[in-house]
Amino acid sequence: MEDPYSLKSYHYDLPQELIAQHPCSPRDACRLMVVERNTGKLWEMPFHELTNFLDTGDRLVFNDTKVVPARLLGKRTSGGNAEIFLVKNRKGTTWEVLAKPGKKLRPGAIVTFQEGLSCEIIENIDDGMKLVRFSCKEEDFEDIVAKIGHMPLPHYISRDGKDPHDVGDYQTIYAENPGAVAAPTAGLHFSEEMFGALDDKGIKKAMVTLHVGMGTFRPVIVDDIRSHDMHSERYHITTNTASFLNTHNSDAKTICVGTTCCRTLEAAADEEGNVVAGDGDTNIFIYPGYQFRYVTGMLTNFHLPGSSLLMLVSAFAGHDLIKEAYNKAIHDKFRFYSYGDAMLIL
Repeated sequence: MEDPYSLKSYHYDLPQELIAQHPCSPRDACRLMVVERNTGKLWEMPFHELTNFLDTGDRLVFNDTKVVPARLLGKRTSGGNAEIFLVKNRKGTTWEVLAKPGKKLRPGAIVTFQEGLSCEIIENIDDGMKLVRFSCKEEDFEDIVAKIGHMPLPHYISRDGKDPHDVGDYQTIYAENPGAVAAPTAGLHFSEEMFGALDDKGIKKAMVTLHVGMGTFRPVIVDDIRSHDMHSERYHITTNTASFLNTHNSDAKTICVGTTCCRTLEAAADEEGNVVAGDGDTNIFIYPGYQFRYVTGMLTNFHLPGSSLLMLVSAFAGHDLIKEAYNKAIHDKFRFYSYGDAMLIL
């Protein structure tokens, strides 16, 4: 039996051709693997048959964060190229960013972009990031970034993020609150038709917000995963949503659509398993041995080797069962990562 705390236990070999470079069209045309924790059974089917495993009154919880086109390409005052990658909004037009070339962008440096936008480097902060202030009005920032920014596609997708298809594809149909630098990818599979099918069966929907940050991209590099530190991410749960989620029906399933929803609800749940409304920051890191307070089901994608996301699903379903499921997915040529296929864990 493998050590669930060893980083080596989360590595696997994935053929390059199984890394999805484009999403399925339509969105719900992907494949679904269903993992039943109690029995260890694995099923395969089209994603649009998801409702066959849901009952009237079950609840799906979605993350309604909206991905911002976070990669901004500009010029330094010397004429050299610069890249500013938006990471986290502090307040107004002040952002934590990754900046290239970092050594040449010291406090006081100015970077100019298209559409008359510029930013000033204010200070260096932790983990190689910098604090910057943009020159525009707060109410104009989102529109300007939408015009000049590139979608922050993961490194394993071989495009620059300016493809007009990615602008729509790398966004859920219910994205509402701007602030993420990566999509909550489990939600990318849902189409308007799928939402209609959920409604027809009496499946209830709830929205929470967690602005997916750089922690999504940060690899686990310590041999003992218990020593890994997660970046903090901002979340929000409305009073109405918390009230709805705390109205328990013992027979109904509550399924998180994505690891970001899972982390949000687990971070916001009190010791009795009730979800507390409000704003918060969380760096919760879920790995085997974690005792889940709220989540009873999860819809997710197939994750990178050695990633904190793979550790989270292993905590939920069991390390050995997830390893078996991933081996089967590779054998049966499922598509992996952000634009890939889905897994439902019950």
